Amino acid sequence: MRVHFHGAAGQVTGSMHLVEIAGRRILIDCGMVQGSPEAEAQNFAPFPFDPARLDAVILSHAHIDHIGRVPRLVMAGYRGPILAQSATAELLPIMLLDSAALQESDAERLNRKRKPGQPRAMPLYTREDVQGIFGQVRPLAYGPHPGILPGVDLVLRDAGHILGSCSVELRGEGRVLVFSGDLGMKGTPILRDPEPVPHADLLLMESTYGNRNHRPRPETVQELGEILDAAWRDGGNVLIPAFAVGRTQELLYWFARHWDDWQMARWRIFLDSPMASKVVQVYDHHHGLFDAEARAVWRQTPSPFRLPNLHVTQSVEESMAINRIHGGAIIIAGNGMANGGRILHHMRQHLPHRQTRIIFVGYQAEGTLGRRLVDGARWVRIHGHDVQVQAHRHTVGGLSAHADQQGLLEWYAAFTTPPPVALVHGEDLAREALAGEIAVRHGVQALLPRPGMQAEV
Repeated sequence: MRVHFHGAAGQVTGSMHLVEIAGRRILIDCGMVQGSPEAEAQNFAPFPFDPARLDAVILSHAHIDHIGRVPRLVMAGYRGPILAQSATAELLPIMLLDSAALQESDAERLNRKRKPGQPRAMPLYTREDVQGIFGQVRPLAYGPHPGILPGVDLVLRDAGHILGSCSVELRGEGRVLVFSGDLGMKGTPILRDPEPVPHADLLLMESTYGNRNHRPRPETVQELGEILDAAWRDGGNVLIPAFAVGRTQELLYWFARHWDDWQMARWRIFLDSPMASKVVQVYDHHHGLFDAEARAVWRQTPSPFRLPNLHVTQSVEESMAINRIHGGAIIIAGNGMANGGRILHHMRQHLPHRQTRIIFVGYQAEGTLGRRLVDGARWVRIHGHDVQVQAHRHTVGGLSAHADQQGLLEWYAAFTTPPPVALVHGEDLAREALAGEIAVRHGVQALLPRPGMQAEV
């Protein structure tokens, strides 16, 4: 068994690992690189393998940095099955069609500004391209799936990151390869805790927050309530960049849980996302994947997705109308790293105002607008306009969808015997810190792969 590292090796986005096992070639994830324009240009590069020779694709979950290049893979000749947990399979068309629409819109905007002689901007793929992949998707339940290919068995375990997220276990040639996928924090609302894995001959483990621990969730939730109260007193709006799957649902969950003590009825809450209502339907279809507490909350009034003051916007006109509101609005919009989507229009309007508060509730990759704002930028450029940043900025790390260093180490320690490990899906500072802790605690020297490297199992 051999693993080829092609993405998220030394960075967080662009997850993609090729496994050769029992004479078969299996791709785990096919994610989009996100960040600076230079980084995102990598998405147009040819794949470093022949897509037509792949036998299967396995998707760990439905975030774009793990699925965003699947249409491109099919365009390049892949014709085999796309295996995904059932909730992920249901989220897949929602996420990819939205991604295609954004890329089409960005290309159209760039072409309007194109100077004579410049080449036309092209989207990575179109909505028509996305429609072409759906016949290849194979929904799977959590648990064992023997014989997905001759000599290859698959086990999917709940990773506790977003709805449908998986740790992937491949068995063949008498060996076991485990990919952690993105691991969530224990005690994350709605989701079950990450499931431990008993054995691996090689582990590919994410390391997004391998160098830090999150603030305890109860303190974080209290902080969120305090930020909202201060924003109300200041008379401003609250902007929250959030991906449509994951943090958005948790935010609405906490709004429902603290409906009375946070006085949530006084706010106008906008979920400014064309796909939000579709994502809500997926969650409603999969209550069986919730933890017990979340199932109880969903039966209460108000239900998180049916808050009486929640407005789910669809059209561009509805989105633009929100910017005429100068106070008392909570605006949740994608994308979560503020490097695209409707949140950019709201930031352009509201960042110059001191009474505005912007809350970051997820990881901000290098090169993104979100990262520049978190790092304290006083001026940013949005859609070609220089925007002064006067808004209050809050980074609420305790709501992260990713396990922190302690959570990663606890999950690793649950193996019966500490396995050899390659740390992926992390920047170098995070990977190096986590590798040091694993070496001290377990005597295992972690591999820190780069794109193009290989590992034998």
